[in-house]
Amino acid sequence: MLLFGILGMNAQELKLSATQKGQIGYRNDAGEVVIAEVYDYAEAVKRRNRLDPYERVLNTDILVNPDEEVIISKDTAYIDKNGRIIRETIERPLSGPYDFLNTYIVNIYPDTTCWVNDFPNADNEMYSRYYFSHPDYRDYPVVGVTWEQANAYCAWRTERAIQNLGRNARDFQRFRLPTEAEWEYAARGKSQNEFPWDKLQAGRQKGMFYANFMPDNGDFTKDGNIITSRVGIYPSNSNGLFDMAGNVAEWTSTAFTASGIEAMNAINPQLKYNAAVEDPYRLKKKSVRGGSWKDPESHIKSAWRTSEYQNQPRSYIGFRCVRSIATTPSERTVVTGYRKENK
Repeated sequence: MLLFGILGMNAQELKLSATQKGQIGYRNDAGEVVIAEVYDYAEAVKRRNRLDPYERVLNTDILVNPDEEVIISKDTAYIDKNGRIIRETIERPLSGPYDFLNTYIVNIYPDTTCWVNDFPNADNEMYSRYYFSHPDYRDYPVVGVTWEQANAYCAWRTERAIQNLGRNARDFQRFRLPTEAEWEYAARGKSQNEFPWDKLQAGRQKGMFYANFMPDNGDFTKDGNIITSRVGIYPSNSNGLFDMAGNVAEWTSTAFTASGIEAMNAINPQLKYNAAVEDPYRLKKKSVRGGSWKDPESHIKSAWRTSEYQNQPRSYIGFRCVRSIATTPSERTVVTGYRKENK
C-alpha cells in the first residue's frame, strides 16, 4: 500500500526547495548540485551480507568460514579539486554498515533546453526561456528531470521531513518513486479500469476531454493544450489522483525489461537495478508510465509502458513522490484455527 502525492512539484518549487537548505545544495565551480545519501536497507539485511559470518548460513551441515570475504557494490560520488563531479561504482570487502550508504551527486536544476533538444524543428525556444521561470507556468508539472534527479529529490525531501519531525520521525516512511506495479494499480482507480476514468475513451463531446494528450492526427490544440497543462485541471480518478494519464509521463523506480512483470516478484512486482557507471547504456533504462501531452490516446492507457534512459531529461516526462504506509489493511479477518478447551 502507498500514498500518492499530487503530480510532481511545479518548476518553481523544485528549483527553490533544493536550495533552501545548505546541507544538500551548494554552489561551486561545477555549478549547483544536490548531494543525496541513500542507505540501501534491502542490501544491508540480506543474509549473505551479515557482518557476523555465523549468521550468513542457517544450514548446520555447512561449516562457516569466519574469514570469508564478502564483496559489496557501492555507489559513490565526489567533487574533485577541479570542480568536476566524479561518479564511481566500487566493489570492496564488507567492513561495516556504512558500506551500504550510497552517495549521489546530481544537478539541482531541470534541463531547460529539453524543449529544443526533444523537438529541434518545433520552434520551442519560448518554452526553453520561460517554462521554468515565468509565473504563468508555476502550477505546471516539472519536466526536463532525469530519473537520477527525481530520486535525489525524493532523498532530499525525506531528509527535510525527518528534520522537521524530530522525535516523531522514527516511523516515517521515506519518499520515493513508485514501482511500475504500484503506479498502474493507482492509475486504474478502484474499479481497475483501462483508463483512470470509467469511460472507454479519453474524449468527450463538444471538445471536452478527460486528459491532456494528442487527439486525432496530431491536432494538439483540440483538447485545449499545445504542450503541458496546469496540474489538476482534469477530473481525478476514483483514488483522488490527478493526471494519471496524459500531461506528462512519469518515472517509476522499476528497471525496464521487455518481459515486464514476468521477471518480477508476484507480491509487489518490482525489478530494481542500480546501473554502474561502466555498465552498457542499454542497462540504464527505467520504466515510464502514463503517456504525455504528445502521445495518442492508445499511449495514455494505464497498462501502456515505455522506457527512457535514467540520465535523459525529456520535455514530456515528470515524476511524483510516494510513501509506503506501514500496515496492510485487511477487509476481512478469516479464522483458520481453533483453541482446544482444557477439561
